[in-house]
Amino acid sequence: MSHDSTAATDAAARKLSGRRRKEIVAVLLFSGGPIFESSIPLSVFGIDRQDAGVPRYRLLVCAGEDGPLRTTGGLELTAPNGLEAISRAGTVVVPAWRSITSPPPEEALDALRRAHEEGARIVGLCTGAFVLAAAGLLDGRPATTHWMYAPTLAKRYPSVHVDPRELFVDDGDVLTSAGTAAGIDLCLHIVRTDHGNEAAGALARRLVVPPRRSGGQERYLDRSLPEEIGADPLAEVVAWALEHLHEQFDVETLAARAYMSRRTFDRRFRSLTGSAPLQWLITQRVLQAQRLLETSDYSVDEVAGRCGFRSPVALRGHFRRQLGSSPAAYRAAYRARRPQGDKPGDHHDGPHSASGPPMSQEHAPGVPLQARRAAASALAASASLSSDGAKPELYAMGRLPGQRSAP
Repeated sequence: MSHDSTAATDAAARKLSGRRRKEIVAVLLFSGGPIFESSIPLSVFGIDRQDAGVPRYRLLVCAGEDGPLRTTGGLELTAPNGLEAISRAGTVVVPAWRSITSPPPEEALDALRRAHEEGARIVGLCTGAFVLAAAGLLDGRPATTHWMYAPTLAKRYPSVHVDPRELFVDDGDVLTSAGTAAGIDLCLHIVRTDHGNEAAGALARRLVVPPRRSGGQERYLDRSLPEEIGADPLAEVVAWALEHLHEQFDVETLAARAYMSRRTFDRRFRSLTGSAPLQWLITQRVLQAQRLLETSDYSVDEVAGRCGFRSPVALRGHFRRQLGSSPAAYRAAYRARRPQGDKPGDHHDGPHSASGPPMSQEHAPGVPLQARRAAASALAASASLSSDGAKPELYAMGRLPGQRSAP
């Protein structure tokens, strides 16, 4: 687990002011929020488990807007506290936000800013990161959110360093997590930070979850392409790249096809996607390799060639860095999980035999046809702030400063 010592030192130096107490955790709820994410901090910080060796927190459930608050499924909640109760909390958790396309209430944002200024630790679970970003608390910081919403977060708040791979990011006094279960990971991390490994382990046993999960969100990334069609001229270049992943070409080739210098192409690509073009290309090749390992009988060497890698060694290195496993181990694990009797290629229509032609993205298994045909405008989709279509494969894969989920 990496760590930014500067951020940690600054966070440690911050003192709670006024009536705030370290053991008080305020959970900020909004109408329309998903009930699962909302319940995570309530369960972790709101139940007395001192008999199991877990130090007790004092929980304040606060309404971020006028109630009653309606959750997913039509349930109605009445929070016992309003925004004024946040002034007593040493930690403020925003478990989710109802819509990544609408702004949070300004009164709630003001309360979060004031809490942060007064030394409180601010936590955003899943789409709660959008509330923290709207409050300006993520500016210049590393952060994460659910991989599906990471492109929108990065595009809407360009000063936020979004990494869609992490389960959670701890930047000292501001913390964010990926979706749903990753909220449990971050809450356990907070308990571990406050009270040590033994307390976090005891809580994990009570919750029947692992005390630490290895890896990140890479294994959960949707392999489909953005469906929303844009009009940026780079879209045609991106479409060409996706259709020719089986060929060996580099970013210089893409820049030439865009009639741009390499420097201009890099800058333009980053401005639209938040990612360096080379890393985006590598990510697409790895995703293609992953699909071929799942759906074909190609050897690892053949997969490397059909995904445009110059050698099997290059494939193995990039595959392990992105997915935490070797290609051979990934295939073995995938086949071990597959129902008995299934054969490679049973669940897709594209070619998969060793004698077949190289598989283009148009025929990639597991990718919706409509999304594949939208590849001609895939680049612009990440700039269009689509809450459903934008995918994090277009986003930066480089490690960022700050404490992260375990590698």
